[in-house]
Amino acid sequence: MLVTVARYSFPWEAQINRARLEAEGIPAFVADEQTINMQWLYSDALGGVRLQVPSACEERARELLSEDRSADLETSQGSDVPLCPVCCAEMQSERRGRRWAFLVFLGIDFPLFPTRKILRCGRCGYEQAS
Repeated sequence: MLVTVARYSFPWEAQINRARLEAEGIPAFVADEQTINMQWLYSDALGGVRLQVPSACEERARELLSEDRSADLETSQGSDVPLCPVCCAEMQSERRGRRWAFLVFLGIDFPLFPTRKILRCGRCGYEQAS
């Protein structure tokens, strides 16, 4: 008997997690994948793409799917988040001028106002053009 352990909106999400479970030795199957591929608007109506496992493996599969492995990925791949030269905190990317560009677009129906990307430190407020 197969038990649904997770539901996804997109088939590729289910396939990634199916491969993750199978790498741990848990047989997993993806249901309704082809239906969603052909009629993606039916995804919510059908309950999405279902990831199913045998009922004996349900508990272990749910444990594996609930793990957050992002820290492992960052340590193996490294993080390319820029650091602030003033306080060494992580900088966030922002777009400047988007509001003005939108208003100019509404006014003359043509985008003339340029936008630019900047990096801003959330801790000290330091800004740098990127």
